[in-house]
Amino acid sequence: MSENVVYHIEDIMKFLPHRYPFLLVDRLEVEIPGEKGMGLKNLTMNEEFFQGHFPGNPVMPGVLQIEAMAQTAGAIVVANSGDDEKTPNVLFMSIDKVKFRKPVKPGDQLKMYVEKVQSRRNVFVFKGISKVDDKVVSEAEFTAMIMQ
Repeated sequence: MSENVVYHIEDIMKFLPHRYPFLLVDRLEVEIPGEKGMGLKNLTMNEEFFQGHFPGNPVMPGVLQIEAMAQTAGAIVVANSGDDEKTPNVLFMSIDKVKFRKPVKPGDQLKMYVEKVQSRRNVFVFKGISKVDDKVVSEAEFTAMIMQ
């Protein structure tokens, strides 16, 4: 079995159009090109969303956890495309079977594990599970379209 291919933030910014404060993947490890991998987000109190969600009890919004999974999936697909000329847009089409298990707090390292379930042309279905300290914090299945 070969080792995962690791991409750092400079590469991820070539794969995704997102930028601060909405880029939610700091590192990407691709296990199976175009199909399976893990994204990582290091969370600090400096994240803008912690300021208002919630004062005195900062928690990462669940929708942003799902967004981080989707960004991870999009980066895995785009990294495999070999097209460095134009950063594509990855657009949600549906989100299903969403579950939130534990709060995600400042200081946590959120790991988003995603795997392609199916694809047809530029439409992809992924299953994602996010973990902190090897404990599941959220999960979802989502469909996205990649537009060049």
